[in-house]
Parts: sequence; structure tokens; C-alpha cells
Amino acid sequence: MIVTVALENYTVMAKHGYYDFEHETEQPFVFSVWATIMEHRIAGKLTNTLNYADIQIAIDAEIIDVDTPIGLMETMAERIISNLSNNDMVSKLKIRIEKPQAPLPHPGGLPLIEMEWFRPQ
Repeated sequence: MIVTVALENYTVMAKHGYYDFEHETEQPFVFSVWATIMEHRIAGKLTNTLNYADIQIAIDAEIIDVDTPIGLMETMAERIISNLSNNDMVSKLKIRIEKPQAPLPHPGGLPLIEMEWFRPQ
């Protein structure tokens, strides 16, 4: 059996982006994170899983509570993975970050990245 703990469509307003002008005004970043848990060890205890509130806290720590803007969404995903993978119960993470107001040459499309991480066996 696979157990997934997730937080979907969590919108954070932040000043990140590759271009300097993106650091002047907040824009939305939409995070969805899915964590696969080693379910055979949960045993009805929150300490044996990943609290979905901790996903939100990890995103805030890496995106809101930083002094320097992050240039790439790939870097954002790497930092969130680094944070959440410290929980030994997590065996896999998948992160999707959407940037609906990203600067594009013309209207249309939804810029996003997805990244997956697997705990080495």
C-alpha cells in the first residue's frame, strides 16, 4: 500500500524570478507537493508520517522567509525537497510549482516545473 500526504494549490505571494524586475513586485507562485510515506511505520502516530502543515511550513521557510530572491523555480523545488527530505518517513517527493504571472512573450499558457525526488535505498 502507498500512502501519500499532500498539499495542493498553496499560493504564496513572493518576489522571485530570473529577471531583476520580478524582484520589485510580488507575484503568485502556486505549490503542490506530494509525499510518499513509508506506511508500514505510521501506526496511528503523527510523528510517524509527514504532517501536511509541515509541507506548508517548509514552503514558507524556503520561499517567504528568505532575504535573497530565487532566480529559478527549479531552485525553489530543490530547497523544498532538501527541507522535507529530512523527515525519515518520506520516501518520495513530487513538487509542482506554477507561476501564472510569469513574463511571457504573449498571453497564454501556464508556466510550471515539476521535480521528483526518491530516497536512495
